[in-house]
Amino acid sequence: MFTKIGDVSADAGACQKCGSLEVPYPFSTDASCGDPRYKIYCNNANELQFSSYFSSQGLTLDEKLPFHISTCNTVMLFNCSDNLLRSPLNCSSSSFCRQFEDKIEACRGTLCCHFLKDSRMTSYMIRVRLGGCTAYTSVVDIQPHDPVDNWNYGIELQWLPPM
Repeated sequence: MFTKIGDVSADAGACQKCGSLEVPYPFSTDASCGDPRYKIYCNNANELQFSSYFSSQGLTLDEKLPFHISTCNTVMLFNCSDNLLRSPLNCSSSSFCRQFEDKIEACRGTLCCHFLKDSRMTSYMIRVRLGGCTAYTSVVDIQPHDPVDNWNYGIELQWLPPM
């Protein structure tokens, strides 16, 4: 899975541009620039992306790397089992996932829940487990009154500067 990296400004030690986007230090797009622990990719659409491990278990980042999942992400879980009703997640009729279901027909009629990724949770993982939910999406900086078409889909990552 690839997660889009937002626009970043230029800095000393930068790699070549990705289209019109600056790639500042410490980010690295190849072995000749940046810090290899901050590896990102320039795709064919000239977008900066981050590679992570993705499986049926959700999204997992390598804990040895300086990236982590920010607290600006609202995660919506779909096709969930009734076990989630005992969780602290918002599975109510006011959950953001209900707005998403209204727009995306394939998700209608399943139990869905949402949660705001907060600082008490692991910052390296979004879990989707068998017996829990089978799908998820994430929205960055969701606002309660924004229409679904204006949501910023993706996963925001933060990074620590090199030591």
